[in-house]
Amino acid sequence: MTVTALLVSHDGGRWLPAVLAGLSGQSRAADRVVAIDTSSKDGSADLVRAALGDEAVHVIPGSTSFPDAVAHGLATVPAASDDEWVWLLHDDANPEPGALAALLAAAESHPDADVLGPKLREWPSLRRLLEVGLTITGTGHRETGLERGEYDQGQHDEVRRVLAVNTAGMLVRRRVLEDLGGLAPELPIFGNDVDFGWRAAAAGHATYVVPQAVVFHAEAAHRGLRRTPLTGRHTHYQERRAALFTILANAPAQWLPWQVVRLFAGSLLRMLGFLCVRSVGEALDELAAVVSLYSHPGEIRAARQVRASRRRGEPHDVRGLLAPRWLPYRHGLDFVTDLVTAASNQAQDVAERRRAAKAAELPVATAAASRPRPDADDEEAFLRDTGLVARFLSNPVALALTLFAVLAIVAARAAFGSITGGALSPAPEAAADWWRLHVEARHPLGTGTDVPAPAYVLPFAVVGSVLGGQAGAVVSALMLLAVPLAAWGAWRLLRVVGHLVDPAGLPRWVLVWGATTYALVPATSGAWSEGRFGTVAVAALLPWAAHAALGFSDPDADRRWRAAWRTSLLVALAAAFVPGVWLFALLAAVVGLGAAAFIAPRLLRDRSAWGPPVVAVLAVPVLLAPWLLPLVTTGSSAGLLLESGRLPGDRVDFTGLVTGRLGDLGAPWWLGLVLAVLALLALVPVRTRVPVLACWLLALAAAVVAAVLGQVTLQLPVASTRPSLGLFVVVLQGAAVVAACLGGTAYLRRLAGRHPAWQRAVAGALVVVAALVPLGGLAWWLASPSDVLERDADAVVPAYMEQSSLLGAEHGVLVLRGSVDDGVDYRVRRGDGTTLGEDEVLALADEDVAFTKDVRTLVSAPTPAVVTALGDRGIEYVVAPAPVDGRIASALDATSGLEQASAEDRTTRAWRVDRPLSAGSVEGAWAWSRTVLLVVQGLAVLAVLVLAAPTVRRSRDG
Repeated sequence: MTVTALLVSHDGGRWLPAVLAGLSGQSRAADRVVAIDTSSKDGSADLVRAALGDEAVHVIPGSTSFPDAVAHGLATVPAASDDEWVWLLHDDANPEPGALAALLAAAESHPDADVLGPKLREWPSLRRLLEVGLTITGTGHRETGLERGEYDQGQHDEVRRVLAVNTAGMLVRRRVLEDLGGLAPELPIFGNDVDFGWRAAAAGHATYVVPQAVVFHAEAAHRGLRRTPLTGRHTHYQERRAALFTILANAPAQWLPWQVVRLFAGSLLRMLGFLCVRSVGEALDELAAVVSLYSHPGEIRAARQVRASRRRGEPHDVRGLLAPRWLPYRHGLDFVTDLVTAASNQAQDVAERRRAAKAAELPVATAAASRPRPDADDEEAFLRDTGLVARFLSNPVALALTLFAVLAIVAARAAFGSITGGALSPAPEAAADWWRLHVEARHPLGTGTDVPAPAYVLPFAVVGSVLGGQAGAVVSALMLLAVPLAAWGAWRLLRVVGHLVDPAGLPRWVLVWGATTYALVPATSGAWSEGRFGTVAVAALLPWAAHAALGFSDPDADRRWRAAWRTSLLVALAAAFVPGVWLFALLAAVVGLGAAAFIAPRLLRDRSAWGPPVVAVLAVPVLLAPWLLPLVTTGSSAGLLLESGRLPGDRVDFTGLVTGRLGDLGAPWWLGLVLAVLALLALVPVRTRVPVLACWLLALAAAVVAAVLGQVTLQLPVASTRPSLGLFVVVLQGAAVVAACLGGTAYLRRLAGRHPAWQRAVAGALVVVAALVPLGGLAWWLASPSDVLERDADAVVPAYMEQSSLLGAEHGVLVLRGSVDDGVDYRVRRGDGTTLGEDEVLALADEDVAFTKDVRTLVSAPTPAVVTALGDRGIEYVVAPAPVDGRIASALDATSGLEQASAEDRTTRAWRVDRPLSAGSVEGAWAWSRTVLLVVQGLAVLAVLVLAAPTVRRSRDG
């Protein structure tokens, strides 16, 4: 029995001395040794020459693959006998002294064995198991049958047949190796061991693992300890592509169609899994591997033909050597379990930090501190025994917040069902209408327009799809849950702000007051009653965005970058409803970085210090690209200063800014004035004066910007209006709440000891007055009429015309109002009318001068040519609601091509266009630029979601 040892090396100088010592120290030495070096740059070839001699070393180009290196090594030495064995070794695989002897002993005791492999243990730990035989799952997972980090305790020391063994220490008959064509050249470095074992098994050759033979393997290429021209920087790409190739090249013909579909879908699922753990690089490698292999089907076809031509006789069934079918699902369950465990560990870390911060609080001398307190162990046992319900019922803060949320939903009872009115248009029939509005480049609205759909259409469409396609449920959910969501976000924000100002944080009842007071801003300002869902949504999102932005001050750089991506996502979502949020955030970032450059210029030298806020504001335009870029290019930049919903906008004056009122439907002015006074009194305590001043500076900046915008008039195609100021009302109210909470806490703690009675009386009076703000606001909202939002009553278009308009864009209805003397206004109704998401488009759409000229001719001197032009513009009916100008009606009655149509109201006149209808000028063609913007937005949203997720560090070595 002759053995030829074949060693392949490439930049393995750090391991080769031990490997060469292990090779020379074998109790049963190899008969011949051949070394192939692929142009190492670290002196590996010299080390091998010094140990084996010049004649045993062959240097070949560095781009040579491992299979080609093995083939070249065998070509340098002729076959010694019919019973020659080849022992393959890597330059990072160190065999124990008895490894070769154990392999040869197993070959004698198992005459049917043609391939044998050792037990691989980790190097340098020496005790951790890597492989005891190999197989592969149906999804391409390299399966070892070992637990992660499992130590060798002799539990796998049984010689058994397996599908494949690693080439690091593989002992194979030379005759079998040559008959099978050697290792697959299509697999240059990874996966050739499993592929060779599968081919050998299919040809009737047996592969055994011999655990008594031990080889220590550093897995340098797999772990990225070295890079070669074959691996590059994308190790996972090479490994995954090799796994897919192995499955598709060796699977039986009857399995192939199923495997093609399964591997493609499984790879996409794996990519999503990598994204969930923020392994963006591996997710892209996964996708690249699928695209690379599936785009070259000829490579798989040629590989299958080669394998079929090298088989001798009927192929053998290898199903018993493959991994069980259920194993991939167990791996998936393990992955989900790891995710849950990681999230739980992170939540536990946060809880530990909060407990540590709470333990560091300074004790406050109060009267209640002298009361007897039950033993801590007894209290914990009581809470553990009574459970979560008892803890909830015994927590007055939890009860108060729950009661507030319930009452807020009761006060918003008008939002149950379909709501509309004020700035809120009716919702479309289904969420698919929002998807269409978001995707199309030209909208068949009015006479057709290229103005982009508002950015909030996308989140509405996503939520609507989750809710079963019910568009009306999205609007109802927003108006119902905005106040509780704002309370939750304000609670979280105030807790963090309180701990940043004072390690003791804010008292729980101060948090309750601040959270509920801020949460009522959408209602008490009048935004809710006026249907200004943009301001309502921003009020709910703003504390969450501010809470995320506070992460910029975290000492950990990774947390700062995660805070940047979370902030950008939340700011983009808020800017989708009110674009001014991004502009104000951009201003705040510039001011903040300018102040940092003045106060601490060294901070700006650290990219992880100034990078997160810059990224947070610059990522927003990318996330909103399908709306922002077309808005600018179509000349509709005025939309940046408006909020979502119908025109006209809010009517905010100086009094409204001070008291937090948008219009006439807000709460009594004195509630907002009380809050302003409390924020002013918060400047008195010295202890919190600096953070309170910061709140006032933020409020001042918002007030200045609001004052400047208040002097601007936007000349829109449909009307003149002022910029929306609802955002600044929310910012001012939020700043006042934070300031009042900080100042009030400092004042109350100052009075915790013994003080004169009059000071205690003043403190009590302030507490009562402060409590009136949330209690009064909630009581006012509960007492408000429940039908403040209701469906518009003026339906000037008959029902049969509405049904006809649903048939397509060519069945439009032209509605005329006014007279020849006073002027005529017109609008075009298509589909189901103007629905939510279309108001902003029509408000910014430029006037169609040619169509206006046709309408002018129609009402003054109608001709058959004008009627034909109406048909070409997709106008089927003309409607003139009462009061109707008699000259217009008589002229239209006498016009050829117009037939009188019935109207439900006798005072309303209607005509039908008796001409061929076409909507060619209204509907737009596909635009590649829109597709590019949508793809960019989709990738940006996916990337930001991944980067904003908690970090789950993955380790290759378990």
